Amino acid sequence: MDFMRHVYATDRWFTFPKFQETAEFLHRTMGGIGIENVELLGAPADGVSQVGFWTEPMAWDAKSARLEILDPAVPSADRILADYEKIPTSLGMWSGPTPPDGILADVVEVHGADAAAIAKRSLHGKFVLTDDNPAGFKWALVKAGAVGAINAFTENPDLRDGRQWINAWGDNGWALTKGSTPMLSFSISPRQAALLRKLLAEHGNVRLKATVDTRYYAGVYPYVTGVIPGTGPEEVLTLGHAFEQGAEDNATGVAAMLESLATLRRLIADGKLPLPRRSIRILIMGEMYGSMHYVATHPDRIRQTIAAMCMDTPAASYSLAGTEYTFYMNPHVAKSYTDAFVLRVAEEYFSKVGRPWHSHPFMSGTDTYLAEPTVNVPTVWPYSGSGVHTHHNSEDTPDRVDPRSLRDIAAVNASYLYYLANAAEPEAMWLAELSQTRGYDQILQTTAPFVDQVPAVNDAESLGRLLSDALDHVTYSVDRESQAVLSVQRLVPKEKREDTTKALAPLIEELRRFGDEQKERVRRAVQRRTTEVGLSTPVKPVEAHGAQAAEAAKIVVRRKRFGTVPLDDLPPDQWQGYPSGAWAGVPTAALYWCDGHRNLAEVIRLTQMELGPTDFDFVGYFRFLRAHGYVDFLKE
Repeated sequence: MDFMRHVYATDRWFTFPKFQETAEFLHRTMGGIGIENVELLGAPADGVSQVGFWTEPMAWDAKSARLEILDPAVPSADRILADYEKIPTSLGMWSGPTPPDGILADVVEVHGADAAAIAKRSLHGKFVLTDDNPAGFKWALVKAGAVGAINAFTENPDLRDGRQWINAWGDNGWALTKGSTPMLSFSISPRQAALLRKLLAEHGNVRLKATVDTRYYAGVYPYVTGVIPGTGPEEVLTLGHAFEQGAEDNATGVAAMLESLATLRRLIADGKLPLPRRSIRILIMGEMYGSMHYVATHPDRIRQTIAAMCMDTPAASYSLAGTEYTFYMNPHVAKSYTDAFVLRVAEEYFSKVGRPWHSHPFMSGTDTYLAEPTVNVPTVWPYSGSGVHTHHNSEDTPDRVDPRSLRDIAAVNASYLYYLANAAEPEAMWLAELSQTRGYDQILQTTAPFVDQVPAVNDAESLGRLLSDALDHVTYSVDRESQAVLSVQRLVPKEKREDTTKALAPLIEELRRFGDEQKERVRRAVQRRTTEVGLSTPVKPVEAHGAQAAEAAKIVVRRKRFGTVPLDDLPPDQWQGYPSGAWAGVPTAALYWCDGHRNLAEVIRLTQMELGPTDFDFVGYFRFLRAHGYVDFLKE
């Protein structure tokens, strides 16, 4: 809890000088708890440098900011809509400055987030009040001539005095970069938004004064790393981001990582645990921007990193609905033994403390991208949320953090790290068995929905399509679960991997046979239904041909850089309607499946196997990426 409070105390201001203070605290603290080889590093915060296809942000500082209503009829206590020095989140991150004596402007409300429509409006010299996160259409506000945004969007309207943190203010995406516009950004509470709307309804016009002292500059986005040394060259990693305004998101993630390594270091120093075979590394950085810079500048370490756990928002209250631990898995392209293992750790621990927990498929948008094939570090993510939803809200404060949750997640993190840091051939075989057991369950979960659908189908063609779909999905599931079993080979020295492969062969064969049994189960169900509805001809699988299949089969995509494609160096009105690859699940999964060998038709098939049917224009999207230099086509 002390670690958490220290991080929150500086990060709540979310400026780059305060980030540096946090990093310096972390640097001192890591050394104080016995972590070795501690490094205070940094990515260039210049708004130009790229890591992968992500453009690093401009550094930003804020001294003061106020937004006030000028109407004297409004009680003086209600006139101040924003005061950064009292409530930091009342100012959006990367907000531009005003002249020293401020600016005066009227406010107009904009409904909806249709960026193209907003861009065509005349908002010159106006503050724009909006119920949608203005970061999503800042570029349109720039084109419309607005002087700034007043955000009334909130993820939880019940927090009547809470303010949503606006932490994205780039013209082309998340961070403000060199070419972005220095526009004003404020965030007000639901109570204040109701007051502004009341004034607008009564008077038709409300005049505001903004006085903001901020600056942009080329600086450093710091990050800190260190290790508990092991006896060999390999590493396991725990990573999570600092530099956010909230206590739960993500001062708790930082605190839990520090506590888990402090505990392991103490147990090793006391002789209660032996020195591990692999080093245990901690990395605390800015979300995405910091971890990507670390990956790019430390390729040798990354190649030696066999597994990771990402700590993002992990310590909510025990007593509120929606705070059960959720463990996010690796993407299907990188199915790993770590999926089954972290769930076993959760079962062992949470069954003792009596707290629910769940698993969930991979979700893009945080530092779990390390699992994707071009980085190749299997990474799981425990998340507990915040119960009374305070995500990116000024109400995410230390008093809401439950110390029991910090205890729990520190124990899970430490157990996961230390076991894998010591794992050798015997542990690898046990992990393979564990993955096989989970594999049986995953194959069953794949099969069951198709068996359930059979009784509702009445014609031969539909039954044939259902049978084809079922057989394809079971084959896919067997392949993915076999990969998870085989992934334990990474824990074994290279000279012993051939023997390990032979030892794993029976497990893979058993999964294949189980998959064949499930296929036969579906065939029997289809045959019974054929008899029940009196079809005269036996149902046969129907080969599916998607609308894009023929064209996609001629294309092989080669990725140029690791990570996703956020399009932050391209104006949104040139995105041709395609989403940013920073967050969208379908283009992210498809990109991960592109290995320079699979044709795009196979990539589409695998993506839909992973995420379900979609009408996403894969061919158009990858042609768009190629046209802008993000990928190459090896064959067309």
